[in-house]
Amino acid sequence: MLRRALVFVVMVLFWMGIWVLNSQGENYPTRPIEILCPYSAGSSVDIMIRLVAETAQKYLGQPLVVINKPGAGGILAAAEIISSKPDGYKLIELTNFFFATTTKTQKVPFNPNDIVPLANFMEIKHGFGVKGDSPWKTLNDLLDYGKKNPGKLKWAHTGRAITNCWYGLLVFRKAGVEAIDVPHKGTPEQIAAVLGDHVDASVLTYVAVRDLLKTSRLRYLAVFSNQRYSDLPDVPCVTELGFQEAGELPTLMGLYAHRNTPDEIKKTLIDALKKVQEDPEFKKKFENLGEQARFLGPELMKDGIKKAERIGVPLIKELGLYVEQK
Repeated sequence: MLRRALVFVVMVLFWMGIWVLNSQGENYPTRPIEILCPYSAGSSVDIMIRLVAETAQKYLGQPLVVINKPGAGGILAAAEIISSKPDGYKLIELTNFFFATTTKTQKVPFNPNDIVPLANFMEIKHGFGVKGDSPWKTLNDLLDYGKKNPGKLKWAHTGRAITNCWYGLLVFRKAGVEAIDVPHKGTPEQIAAVLGDHVDASVLTYVAVRDLLKTSRLRYLAVFSNQRYSDLPDVPCVTELGFQEAGELPTLMGLYAHRNTPDEIKKTLIDALKKVQEDPEFKKKFENLGEQARFLGPELMKDGIKKAERIGVPLIKELGLYVEQK
């Protein structure tokens, strides 16, 4: 009799658990959702995710609050996601390279696989930028200077193992140029370093410098792609200049969540984020940003990570930056 009673209680608790999970998915969200942005305010990815957050409120019925938490290439923000309750109220904006290389160049206090993709929104445009009055008019001009002056050329990026660092390293490595890389907290700091003559060049995201390019305060020597950007037809891509690897590494930016987030909540988020991408007003505003819209679901985002690993991991091992995780 007692055994039957225990079985009955267990079954009741089991079905109550299922009901609670289902009701969470059906009612979600009932309060604001936080999005951690591991980049500085004013950077291109910060601008993009704020636009996503603004539009997503229409489809989720709750505000999405963007919180900037830069540091350690995204590790600090990611650690907060891992330690938070997996209930869909805390998401994070990351690139495919965070998983492909960043988490492999430092000791990480969590399993990166515990963060899973929801939706990708864009492929970030990057270019090799110099000050508008710089003596270097082409990328070859800059590289020739670097070859003739080993160790004197200084260039900026937003942290080792971050995408724009790999772009620069791939170019200098193939060209045989010994240059000094200078990490910065974010894109605004990179721009200030170039304009203030603290560095000679920088790998800069397009959205953040578009107006400076138009006013000629900054100049792109090349863009990191396998084809020229349609809105920058006079700027060569690195592929046509002989740097194929640097042109075949797209930087994909999207939203991720804790792996243990209930499936119904993940589905709610994915469905809403797809509606954001298809929203006419969002499309118009996104187009005005000048970035490359690229919506991908979870599986294609995973493929983007694997592609970045195939090129990125051998590179960080060759450079002695690979850190074995235990």
